[in-house]
Amino acid sequence: MRNFSDVRRIVVKIGTNILAPGGIPDEKRIEKIAVDVAILKKRGLSPLLVSSGAIGFGAIVLGLEDRPKKVEMRQACAAVGQPILMEHWRKALNKQGITTAQILLSREIFDDRRSFLNLRNAVESLLEIGAVPVLNENDSVSTSEIGDIFGDNDALSAHVASKLDAGLLVLLTDIDALYDSDPRHNPDARVLKVVKKVTESIRSAAGRAGSEHATGGMITKIQAVEVAARAGCRTVLADGRQKNVLLKILDGEDIGTLFLAGPKLGARSRWILGARPKGEINIDKGALTALNRRKSLLPKGVTSVSGVFEIGDVVLIESRYHAVSSMSSEEIRRIMGHHSREVQTLLGPGRKEEVARAEDIVALYQ
Repeated sequence: MRNFSDVRRIVVKIGTNILAPGGIPDEKRIEKIAVDVAILKKRGLSPLLVSSGAIGFGAIVLGLEDRPKKVEMRQACAAVGQPILMEHWRKALNKQGITTAQILLSREIFDDRRSFLNLRNAVESLLEIGAVPVLNENDSVSTSEIGDIFGDNDALSAHVASKLDAGLLVLLTDIDALYDSDPRHNPDARVLKVVKKVTESIRSAAGRAGSEHATGGMITKIQAVEVAARAGCRTVLADGRQKNVLLKILDGEDIGTLFLAGPKLGARSRWILGARPKGEINIDKGALTALNRRKSLLPKGVTSVSGVFEIGDVVLIESRYHAVSSMSSEEIRRIMGHHSREVQTLLGPGRKEEVARAEDIVALYQ
């Protein structure tokens, strides 16, 4: 029996295939999820919903037979479909006496720490007044390929769970669990009930399993699990078509796959890990050894810099670390390879000697 008695905040991601199976909005299913949400609130939990479906709902209204592929048309579908999606949630939650709050997010909000802190404060205020936030990617104004930013909201839900200190992330999809091989082709495929840690074998299984294989949907869910785990947040992957699925999960029933949490990183480290890097720094073996020992990055170990970034931006180091840079890209180019004592001579008095401080460097993988 699973025990979630310590969970107070839960993030629930609902996929498009749950809300609109076959491309048709399922109002009854939305209402049933709303009933579960209301019961969880009465138990003292604070649920947040991450809801896909805007593009799909818009495509239906616009009479499109196939899901649009061009970014411009997908943005148009999102603009049409998002109000419809929210109206479904508003009606369903209102029947339970719950106020609904729409929050549309872009990747930039998570990259900029001040914007992220503002978001966190706003969400905390909504939860305090008893509202249920319904979050989605702001697809209609996204400047990147839609779906590549948050992966059908899997990554978005994980970042929300991580940054807002949720104790549990629930991914509701149209498959019942993670399998050790593709159940469509292997009748002996075994359900993985509990995953202690995401390993290469788990990633491999995710690449072969589930009804979302064609779009790589299971891979994005495993990536979401890893983000949540580093925030000390457990994840349950389950079939959202089950009756009272949220209640069953919180009651400890053995459904779906439970992914255990890892050691919890601090809030700032989680922000650094989740932010998109503005540039990349390459370093020599000695500097890499120092970083592996949780030391600061010094100018002498830097071999090259790519991209344009400023002081305080997050950068990628050797595809292994995210770090907050203490120098701009131009400054690093000027001092790389030099000894730390030369920094103030080259950059001016009062400048920090480190390219990045140890406490501002976070490993991408545990």
